[in-house]
Amino acid sequence: MREYDALTGYPEPNQPRVVHPNIRTIHNRIVASYRGEEFYDGDRNNGYGGFRYDGRWAPVAKNMLEQYSLSGQSAILQIGSDKGFLLHEFLQICPDMKVRGTEVSDYAIEYTMPSVKSFVEQAPFTKLPFADEEFDFIIAIGPVYSLNLPDAIKCLKEIQRAGRGKSFITLGAYETEEDFRLFRYWTLLGSTILSKGDWIEVLNHVGYTGDYKFNTARSLNLIEDN
Repeated sequence: MREYDALTGYPEPNQPRVVHPNIRTIHNRIVASYRGEEFYDGDRNNGYGGFRYDGRWAPVAKNMLEQYSLSGQSAILQIGSDKGFLLHEFLQICPDMKVRGTEVSDYAIEYTMPSVKSFVEQAPFTKLPFADEEFDFIIAIGPVYSLNLPDAIKCLKEIQRAGRGKSFITLGAYETEEDFRLFRYWTLLGSTILSKGDWIEVLNHVGYTGDYKFNTARSLNLIEDN
């Protein structure tokens, strides 16, 4: 288990993201919770503000292939595959690779890229419809901390069960109370936001063996609107 940023190459925000408790309200969080059109392709305060393919995941796929020694014979699973952009990039590099994705969003599945749509199925993050040790590498960018703590633990255990030890996840975290406040102002779906030390305890509890990246107010370049 190690802290590592496998998202190397993904564009970082150029300008600070200004946050305030009245910018993203409970209304926005309710709308986002449905993970429908408004979340993906609606107003920015309800989600992505337009989740469209632009090739930005290509360097991420390349880095993951190199970092985790993956090849055309490897099997990869992405939990929460959105519209399949990352899975698509894997197949662009390794057309024979086995890729699978799971999603909880009907909208995301409907608009998943044609190249990978047949490889994506609807399934809860807490119960993966795959055999033990089926995958060489499992990715979960966002799903774990979108769950409450008991379900986050279930999700982590499922990652361990369905994988062969290599995985990459992101976790919503903070170091100071100010960081926590800023993150809460920003996040729409984040349910379990823990200190870095508490997340390490959770990961140790489930016997997690993969890599993890902390999403924090600093990494997201959040500043407060005074």
